Amino acid sequence: MSYEQYFGLTEQPFSNAPDSRFYYDSEMHQEAMVKIMHAAETMKGLVVMLGDIGAGKTLLARKVLEKLESDDSFVESLLVIVHSEITASWLLKRIAFQIGIKNPAEKKEELLPQLYERLLSIYEEGKRAVILIDEANMLKTKEIFEEFRGLLNLEVPGRKLLTLVLIGMPELEQNIALDPPLEQRIAIKFKLRKLERSTTINYINHRMKVAGNENNIFSDMALDAIFEYAGGTPRLINTICDNALLEAYLMKRERIDFEIIEHVCQDLGLKRKI
Repeated sequence: MSYEQYFGLTEQPFSNAPDSRFYYDSEMHQEAMVKIMHAAETMKGLVVMLGDIGAGKTLLARKVLEKLESDDSFVESLLVIVHSEITASWLLKRIAFQIGIKNPAEKKEELLPQLYERLLSIYEEGKRAVILIDEANMLKTKEIFEEFRGLLNLEVPGRKLLTLVLIGMPELEQNIALDPPLEQRIAIKFKLRKLERSTTINYINHRMKVAGNENNIFSDMALDAIFEYAGGTPRLINTICDNALLEAYLMKRERIDFEIIEHVCQDLGLKRKI
């Protein structure tokens, strides 16, 4: 028997793999969604979303992508940067491919006209091009940000042809500052805050409900401890709760109390953050 079966769950509720079914629409996330969608709808140009490690940036990016995909007026794409050795040339070609250019040119002087023609075609179709780039903090060269500036300079009278949403950890700000003219073009910038205590509790209950259990498995003292150890960081909340469910199953406990959370957090080497 697994802990899912033991607690009557259909699946693990606290996996750290991004799954939009478990997305919790907190007030902070609602604000972030509204800002990004406003930028996309009005073609603001450059949007920057910052968040500390484990703040839920990737899940929010996936949710934004789903919302864009549900609206036929957008041509959208999500790129995830997996390492810091990416070149400006590779990135431009990838963006070109993502917006529908089947054979992107190798040379920049040929690729830029292709990009302009495609973006103009999207505009003439009455649609809006939006590119989301997750883990953008891994983009570290001035050349890359200069190319972003060049893309954002592609426009028609009264409107830009592309909205670019850069998502990453706080050092993304410093990286963008490598190109001051691009930094000045930021239309909207915001940072995901850590979850408050009440939101942490609602977040845990939401994920348990999605996984098929609406019982109050976590005691009030356990929830307080989770908040104090995780400090409002979703990824840490997930890790603590997942380990707590496993520990409770091994101990044959029906509820997760303060003692279990303390034991789990000690094993994980966590210290109270609040």
